[in-house]
Amino acid sequence: MRLLTGLLVFGSAMCTPVVAHGQSAPVQDNAEIAHLFEADQAVRAAIKPEQFQDRAFVTRMIEADRVRRDSTGVLLKAGKVRTANDLYRAAFIFQHGSTPDDYLLAHTLALASAAKGKADAAWIAAATLDRYLQAIGQKQIYGTQYLNRRETGPTMEPYDRELVPDALRETLGVPVLDKQDARLTTMKAAGTLTR
Repeated sequence: MRLLTGLLVFGSAMCTPVVAHGQSAPVQDNAEIAHLFEADQAVRAAIKPEQFQDRAFVTRMIEADRVRRDSTGVLLKAGKVRTANDLYRAAFIFQHGSTPDDYLLAHTLALASAAKGKADAAWIAAATLDRYLQAIGQKQIYGTQYLNRRETGPTMEPYDRELVPDALRETLGVPVLDKQDARLTTMKAAGTLTR
């Protein structure tokens, strides 16, 4: 019996965790998606408002975003974007896309992340839907999108402020209307979009 116990202890140290019949081992976050997300966020964390006036900077940023989306799309099609964190990170990458389809896919990824239990995915789900709606010429409904238009300066329009109540905005991690208005006033006073 001692030999058998010793073999079990020794053997268990060399093996991967045993999973009960019918269950699968936990899926690990995809390191490549994590790296792509970190790069996506690093660019945005370092942006200064005046850089948006530099066409070369904006062109480089748009191209780098496209490369990250392409890489993420390959991983997604290969079934390598599976965890709540992977889906959340992919949603941000596609949120920084350039087409309505990018934003709609970002929204779907955010919903899938939330369905898998990522509470932080609620905000990106709201933001991706707002961006999608504006991209197809409709009004945003949560108030997550701020645009800097030459004619008006900073604006949230088009925006349907009546459809979604503030309680639902709060549930999704979106600032209520009063806070959105205060932020917009600050942006207009500064004459630029702020992060």
